[in-house]
Amino acid sequence: MPCSDRFAVLPQYLLPKHMLTRLAGRFADAQCGWLTRSAIQRFAARYAVNMSEAAQADLTQYATFNDFFTRELRSGARPLASASLISPVDGAISQFGRIEGEQIFQAKGHAYTTTALLGGDAALAAEFRDGHFATLYLSPRDYHRIHMPCDGRLLRMIHVPGSLFSVNPTTARGVPGLFARNERVVCVFESAHGLFALVLVGATIVGSMATVWHGRVNPPRCGQLREWRYGEQEIRLAQGQEMGRFLLGSTVVAVFPAGDLRFNPDWAPARAIRMGEVMAEIA
Repeated sequence: MPCSDRFAVLPQYLLPKHMLTRLAGRFADAQCGWLTRSAIQRFAARYAVNMSEAAQADLTQYATFNDFFTRELRSGARPLASASLISPVDGAISQFGRIEGEQIFQAKGHAYTTTALLGGDAALAAEFRDGHFATLYLSPRDYHRIHMPCDGRLLRMIHVPGSLFSVNPTTARGVPGLFARNERVVCVFESAHGLFALVLVGATIVGSMATVWHGRVNPPRCGQLREWRYGEQEIRLAQGQEMGRFLLGSTVVAVFPAGDLRFNPDWAPARAIRMGEVMAEIA
């Protein structure tokens, strides 16, 4: 790890990350009139947010910052490719590839285990031994809804408490086991290709994460692992359908079982991606 990355992340160890996140979440939910409108306009300008793709392109029509941040796209803005797996988000590729045993590559010199990522559930992690993963980073300017990479039936959801480091590329290079130590929501599905999981990873200032079947998962932040099981319910989501969203952005880690999965040959770390494009084909 370069010394510059190590020093860049040192202040994050000292910041009161949970307190800052609570305050940011309260503001993002509040209807503060001109203050909210000003914050939205400044944010959109600073990060060059493309509002022409939004169903509501007028920034002044958003009552809260979270309404703006989780904005819906206009119909047809993200056509779905014909593929076994499509990208579930807009963003950038952090890393992707094969899971070596249960080791997931994070950045040079850093890896973490599927057991740690999935909240300590070794039996669940075993389903993905020697499987495949994709870590997808959503920057502030991106569309922040998460969609299904393929058809799936929901089995479980696990809220894993943790830290709230930033998840930007510098922090990924500087904080060991970042995606397995930050707060996260693990969503487990079964599909025609076997089990897969979408892990929504929280970060500093990420006020909360939500799913379409549950609503907001956090807060509350009780400091204990929480789990919901849906095996007796028929919650099915189609490929491309929204499954959740970040209220202020973060990262998604997708994990798939071992098998003949071939990632899009155009994919590479740091490459920009759009929801609906080809992620992988499964034989």
